[in-house]
Amino acid sequence: MNASQKVALVTGATRGIGHETVRQLAEAGVTTLLAGRDPARAKAAADKLKAEGLPVEPITLDVTDAGTIQAAAAEVKARFGKLDILVNNAGIIADDLAKAPSEQSLDAWRETFETNLFAVVAVTQAFLPLLKAAPAARIVNVSSILGSLTLHLDPTSSIYGFKIPAYDASKSALNAWTVHLAHELRDTPIKVNAVHPGYVQTDMNGGQGEIDVPTGAKSSVGMALVDADGPTGSFTYLGKTLPW
Repeated sequence: MNASQKVALVTGATRGIGHETVRQLAEAGVTTLLAGRDPARAKAAADKLKAEGLPVEPITLDVTDAGTIQAAAAEVKARFGKLDILVNNAGIIADDLAKAPSEQSLDAWRETFETNLFAVVAVTQAFLPLLKAAPAARIVNVSSILGSLTLHLDPTSSIYGFKIPAYDASKSALNAWTVHLAHELRDTPIKVNAVHPGYVQTDMNGGQGEIDVPTGAKSSVGMALVDADGPTGSFTYLGKTLPW
């Protein structure tokens, strides 16, 4: 199947890495659904890319709202009958960076896991029948190097002194979900992988990142377009394997 026959959906795609992921997939010829919780913002973001001649369409999807998840899945089924690529990009940081790990509120923990883990599971479950209907679907979970327990324990690693507990733990859990789903689907053509986008200059970190947004989207796009010989159940950054 060539790229022009593929359909992708990217969550949290009205700005930042998600928006750029949509752009790069569309530039590769993939019909890409730009998902956002605000219909007007999703349409405006999609229209800008469509004006550039890219095959992009908006779709309303709040990853923490079961009703919009089911509605989006029904819309994709009615329009396309399948989904070739699902990029679970939406995510948040709710930690108070001025507080120690033990001082973070339970509300922050719950809010973080609701979006960064439970929403990913809910969205994946809703779209899995459509992914199975595609010839060889790809699921990409946007994780973070901050989910690596190995690196958090290594005094020589770049993240050793950088602890955002609820966010970090949610990404560790997302990695575990990736491994379990990849195992479940191991005898199918579907590949499931987690990626670290890099320390990207986004609104989430106030533009303090080390790499630009286009580079930050490359890991997601690479795994979304990986061929039959590519990995499944992996955790990578720009194709380089990261420790769990």
